[in-house]
This record gives sequence, structure tokens and C-alpha cells, in this order.
Amino acid sequence: MARYISFLRPDGTASFGRIEGDAVADLGTAGTSAYLKDALDGDLAALPATTTYAYADVKLLPVIPNPSKILCVGLNYATHVAETGRDQLAYPAIFTRWADSLVAHGEPMVRPPETTRFDYEGELAVIIGKGGRRISRETALEHVAGYAVFHDGSVRDWQRHNIQFTPGKTFPATAGFGPALVTPDELPDLAEQRVQTRLNGQLVQDQPVSDLIFDIATVIAYCSTFAPLSPGDVIATGTPGGVGDKRNPPLYMKGGDVCEISIGKVGTLVNPIIDEVI
Repeated sequence: MARYISFLRPDGTASFGRIEGDAVADLGTAGTSAYLKDALDGDLAALPATTTYAYADVKLLPVIPNPSKILCVGLNYATHVAETGRDQLAYPAIFTRWADSLVAHGEPMVRPPETTRFDYEGELAVIIGKGGRRISRETALEHVAGYAVFHDGSVRDWQRHNIQFTPGKTFPATAGFGPALVTPDELPDLAEQRVQTRLNGQLVQDQPVSDLIFDIATVIAYCSTFAPLSPGDVIATGTPGGVGDKRNPPLYMKGGDVCEISIGKVGTLVNPIIDEVI
């Protein structure tokens, strides 16, 4: 299975590469920082390795550490719409994140001191490979470089200060993204993969990708109408029902917890939770 990661080399420079068993083939330019998003509009499989590292010797970065855009779809599973008590609308609900809200697989997600309502949301992320504007639904999947696991950690009280979601969705280091980009040809059965979230080993979300209300092609077409999409842009496609905020009693993340999100063949993203110290 073709899996690509972003990482820091042992000398601290940034690069990207292909996982090959227990090794990583470095596909970046030797001696300088290099980023995966800059190679997505070409043929990743054809890139030559400049060197090889043991997987254990590199430090993972978010799959795309420097996306130009992170667009997130809210309310995209009927179970989540139902638990929020909202009506299903005719168009996707879109909000944004900033790049500094992302952390890699294995890195801690940080609960800010301004909240005790830090909630989990397991999601499938789409990574754009070929940019475009007003992309048709029929051609939308041709613009996908790959897929990854996304944890849209949510500061619920700040999310609901007003009618816009953004303040609760982009605190620094509140979103996990990883471990790797998996290319579409390796996922012919993507719709059958299940989004499963476990908090401290307890299964709290479990739903197939096929249950998306607005499918991936529809979301790409919609988003590309109001914003030109570029290689490396990230679209988080929405979370299933079962979020902690709507449980009785509520179930929130706190320092010392571990959250694990698996999406079948796409992979498993694990992040410990820590409390920010100020």
C-alpha cells in the first residue's frame, strides 16, 4: 500500500517520503527542507529517493504540515445531525482551521485552560493533489491525492459562543492529522471503511464512510466553487454521531487521556491528550 508521510530528518530539516516496511524513502531534495504538498501535482511514485531512514529515526509531522487551506465539513452524518437536534440542510456546513492547530500522529493534542469541554471527532480527511476552481462533481475525485485520518478536536463552549464554529475549532494543537497519506488506488473500497474513535479504549464512534450525507465529490465541487483549491489543501469530511458533548453524561477529553481513530485501510491515528500549562 502506497503511504506517504511528512517528517523531520534526524538533522531537523523537513521532508517527505514513502513508507517502505520499517524504512522511509526520503523523496525530498537532499540537504534542504522539502514539503509533500509541493510534489502532489506530479507523480509521487516516480520520485527517486535521496536517502533512506529507519522509520523509528524520523519525527512525524502532520501529513500536510503547511496546507494553504483546511476546510471542515460539519453535520455530515445523519446520526450527528440528529444528536445535535439540528435540521438537515441542502448544502454542506463549512468552517475553517489554521495550520498551527495540527499535530502529528503520536504527538499530544492540547486542551486549552479556557475549557473543560474538549471533545473528540474522528473524521476522514481528503488531500487535494490537483488544484482547480469550480470543479465538477463528475471530475472531483481526479483532484484527490489521497486520504488520511483526521481528529477534529473541538472546544465546545467556544464553538457555541455565537453562531459561527471557528473559535472552538482552531485552538493551537487541537487537531490530529496522520499518520500517512494513502493514495486513492489503494482504497477502491473507501466507502466501506469505518470511522471508529476510541477514547481510553472505549469505542465511542463507529460508522462507515458510505454514510456521509454529502459525499467526497459533492464536497469538493461545493468548496471549489467559493475557494480555488490548491495541492495540499485539506478537507475534513465530517464526524459520525457519538460525540462526547451529546452523551449523557457528557464525555470530554482531558490530560492523561488517549484518543485513537481508525479508518480501516486508511490507518490509525493516536494522540495523547495533555492540559496546556500557562
